[in-house]
Amino acid sequence: MIGSRFKILILAAMASIATSAARAADYAPPCYDAALIASGRAPYGAVPCYVAPVIEEFSSWYLRGDIGVTNQSVGDLTNVQDVNNSVRNIGLGFDASPLFGIGIGYYYNDWLRFDLTGEYRSKANFHGTQVIRSGGSTYTDEYTASKSEWLFLLNAYVDLGTWSGFTPFVGAGIGTTRNTIHSLQDVNTPNLGVAFGDTNSKWNLAWALHAGVAYKVTKNVSIEFAYRYVDLGDAASGDLYTYLGGNAVYNPMEFKHLTSHDLKLGLRFNFDAFESRPAPYYAPAPVYQRPPVYAPQPMYVQPPLRSRG
Repeated sequence: MIGSRFKILILAAMASIATSAARAADYAPPCYDAALIASGRAPYGAVPCYVAPVIEEFSSWYLRGDIGVTNQSVGDLTNVQDVNNSVRNIGLGFDASPLFGIGIGYYYNDWLRFDLTGEYRSKANFHGTQVIRSGGSTYTDEYTASKSEWLFLLNAYVDLGTWSGFTPFVGAGIGTTRNTIHSLQDVNTPNLGVAFGDTNSKWNLAWALHAGVAYKVTKNVSIEFAYRYVDLGDAASGDLYTYLGGNAVYNPMEFKHLTSHDLKLGLRFNFDAFESRPAPYYAPAPVYQRPPVYAPQPMYVQPPLRSRG
């Protein structure tokens, strides 16, 4: 009987040890902050605590506003009355003028975005002279006028990466422009003549090339400084007439191949505020664990009967 009790005790102890081992296998060791581990102050073999990364999200749509300055030029100035004449241009050009634009854009991904812009380019004063040889005579025409435009472009940009909040970019655009020549005046000093051209507008195909850098001021706002080359097509004044009001032939002054080198300062605003959310966490696949071993219930053993005799 004593041997049976001893066996039962041994079985119970073994079951207890097995249960403790199973529980120890399920026990997760304590984790420590990654910075503490890096500093060497955590216990040997310490594991870092899992911290779910935060993904920063923002609206794909944005609004933009721009101001800037134009530096325009004209390729040639022509008139139908000079077809058979020799014409030399001297100092044809425009003064600088301000521009104001707004637009709506869309981030396609981290490096590609698009926007549609509308822009008013205010009046730039025009001045220049032509030396004209007609038959056996030579004379000059001195011109003054002003020019303005409405410019509409669909643009695409490639963002070239971000360093310390700065993002350089390049881009291209295509669209249309409405070029307006205001109050042209042609003074022919040698012949004591003056001609005028009324205000006139003309629509043209336009295209542009962009380069610049943007800086992320806040999570919602970026500021950008950009250079743009834009081809504005052609323009024309109204029909020229003399100071006496006469006009023998329809002869507007044609402004050929208008271009501009623009400098712009812009702001981009996301439609929605930025949102932060934790990255999705996928639990690891469960590891098979052996089922716990339960100790058998101790068996009741009746003590031996002793005789009183």
